[in-house]
Amino acid sequence: MEDYRLSHDSLGEVRVPKDAYWGPQTQRAVENFPISGLRLPGRFIRAQGIIKWAAAKANQEVAALAANKAEAIIKAAEEVIEGQWDSQFVVDVYQAGAGTSQNMNANEVIAHRAQQILGGKIGDVHLVHPNDDVNMAQSTNDTIHVAIQIAGAEAIVHDLIPAISRAEDTLRTKQNAWMRIVKTGRTHLQDAVPMRLGQEISGYVGALSYWRTALLGGVEKLYAIGLGGNAVGTGINAHPQYKSKATQYVAEKTGLPFRQPENMFTFIQNLDAVLEVSGLVRGLATAVGKIANDLRLLSSGPRTGIGELKLPPVQPGSSIMPGKVNPVMAEMMNMICYQVIGYDTTVQQAVSAAQMELNVMMPVIAYNFLSAVSIMSNGLDAFTARALTDLDADVERITGFVEMNTALATALNPYIGYDKAAEVAKTAFREGKTVREVVLEQKLLTEEQVNQALDLERITQPQNGG
Repeated sequence: MEDYRLSHDSLGEVRVPKDAYWGPQTQRAVENFPISGLRLPGRFIRAQGIIKWAAAKANQEVAALAANKAEAIIKAAEEVIEGQWDSQFVVDVYQAGAGTSQNMNANEVIAHRAQQILGGKIGDVHLVHPNDDVNMAQSTNDTIHVAIQIAGAEAIVHDLIPAISRAEDTLRTKQNAWMRIVKTGRTHLQDAVPMRLGQEISGYVGALSYWRTALLGGVEKLYAIGLGGNAVGTGINAHPQYKSKATQYVAEKTGLPFRQPENMFTFIQNLDAVLEVSGLVRGLATAVGKIANDLRLLSSGPRTGIGELKLPPVQPGSSIMPGKVNPVMAEMMNMICYQVIGYDTTVQQAVSAAQMELNVMMPVIAYNFLSAVSIMSNGLDAFTARALTDLDADVERITGFVEMNTALATALNPYIGYDKAAEVAKTAFREGKTVREVVLEQKLLTEEQVNQALDLERITQPQNGG
């Protein structure tokens, strides 16, 4: 018995696996692009299902699509939205420009499933046609672009923003708990004036808050979708009311405020919103990478490093050194951040490749943009759960460093001047003494004055109500 069926498209006959829900155009793409084994992610496939669902409902409402066909397509699209047919989306990321193969993969899977719903067989297109019915009033050029923005918006709203908030809240708890702990600040990786551990952590909280706010603003740009622009923005073959109705149904299905763009031609020609938001994810990665780097340095040791912070041990750190524990969650987070920066670089280059009425690099833009959001979301949650939540401070070690910090001499500037304070710092370091000891030995200030000048509570008190 044959394990394939014969199917046809405009180029001729194609052998398609017998039980596959895809059709000849998808099969040609499978054969033409055996490149990476990478596929566009589930959120993108879900977005394609939402578009086909919304299109069928809109076309039915304007009487362009027969009710029985529309209802079967809607049911099949709902199954795609739920992830039931993810395994049937088989086109490589590196595929035909603009994503024609990806769009046809969705059209064929939904058409053949709708055939079944209406009592037909997989492979038959007489009851529901992939192009004429499922793709009605649509083009690859508008639907792939719209799918990127739907998938991106959902991923940011439902995954990334909550992940940032959880990390932010966890660090804010540490900030509040550690606000009275005075530590040595560091600039240029050298000792600097004292600060509070809570203040240092507040810098991390503020960075996360900055990028969370920026992403909340950026995602608003993704809500403008050019569904109905069709091939070049004119909406050819679409009912005049299709655009507004289809967009309304996308908003209804996602619960997000999707709307029509101000200029359909600008939308079809460019991926400005995706470019902007990808850059914001890159900015977040830069900030989170800095936090991860800091935690690796501050927890270094345990005997010969800084060792002011203690990351929770989550696994053995060495295959040869017994008892060694490494900052693996911070290392993981750094790797994710570097990858996100690389993804954004690809997005930038691919977005800049737009020509005339279309950017044909949309599949690789979709993959890199959505992958960045996905690994950033998952990485932040893992980092929060397994590194930040049980992060601890070694107060004794922190306090010991502060006492020996020669940068405390900075607080003497108003009393004895910069030059004399510099001599005190050098003497303290050379003789292994504290700044306090040197000042008192040299009788530069009275004990009362020294206590006032080197009052750590006062020195580290936030200024201007900060």
